[in-house]
Parts: sequence; C-alpha cells; structure tokens
Amino acid sequence: MFTNKQRQEERIGKYGTPRFQYLQELVGHFQNATDEETKEKLAANLANFAYDPYNYTFLRQLNVLELFLDCMTEPNEKLVEFGAGGICNSSVDPVNAAIIVHCSGIPLVINCLSSPVKNTVNYALGALYYLCNASTKEEILKPEVVDVIKRYAAAEAVSFSNLAQAFLDKHL
Repeated sequence: MFTNKQRQEERIGKYGTPRFQYLQELVGHFQNATDEETKEKLAANLANFAYDPYNYTFLRQLNVLELFLDCMTEPNEKLVEFGAGGICNSSVDPVNAAIIVHCSGIPLVINCLSSPVKNTVNYALGALYYLCNASTKEEILKPEVVDVIKRYAAAEAVSFSNLAQAFLDKHL
C-alpha cells in the first residue's frame, strides 16, 4: 500500500508540479482569462480533476466548487456543461456535497436538467443522485423535478434513462 507521499510522487512524477500548485495555477489562469475558449478549456480541465478524491481537499481550498457553480450561471453552454461536470464529479464526496448545497447549488443543478446539451443533463442527473439526502429531499424532490426525471427515465437515450432510473430507484 502506498503512503500519501508515495502516491503523490506517483501522480506528479519525479519533476512534476505538486498538485495543489498546479490546480492553483489553473484557477488563476481561469480567473484572468478573457477569451471564452480559454475559459472553457480551463473549466474542462478543472472538472477532470474533480473525478479524483485525492484532489477534493485542494479543490475546496481553492474554492473550485464555487467556480463550477459560477460557470453554471454563464450564458456560455460549454461553461455550464463543464461547471455541471465538475459539480457532478465532486458531489460524490459528502463534504463537497455540503458545500454545494450551502452555496445554493441545487437550483443551479436542477436548471441544468433543461439544458439542450446532453452532457449537461447527464451531469445534472448524476449530481442530483449524490446531492439528494434527508436534508435536501424537499428541495430536490419537487413534483416538477420528479416529473422531468421520470421523463428522462422513460427516454430512449440509454444514458438518460439509466441515470434517471437509478435516481428514482434510490430516492423515491
């Protein structure tokens, strides 16, 4: 079994940048970017780091969850997609989920259910699966939200139907 230090060395290589520093640089570049395409690439990159539990502490320290939520309020559908992806990827962690809920993320995730972008909808379904618990059920399981999820469960698109059905099976 690897120690934390050994695992970090494995992930960054002998001459790599430490993870926190690298993520901090990505956040800084995102905040200073004026070009939409650059912001999209940086948001996508950050969302990919949200897959790995090793990064959760760093993402919280750098307020990346809040950055993802901010992306979800943008008119740029790519930023919304990557923000929703980052929220979905990180919401599996209960500490991250609590931050997302505390920062009024549930309405933003619910809004993504009506996105024209398939990935955004899938990310929203996945995030709601993890965000729904005893303290958030009332906010998430509103009849209009459940109806939308039921429609996705009945959809022919397997990615929608499987994810939506998993949500319904767990939370209804």
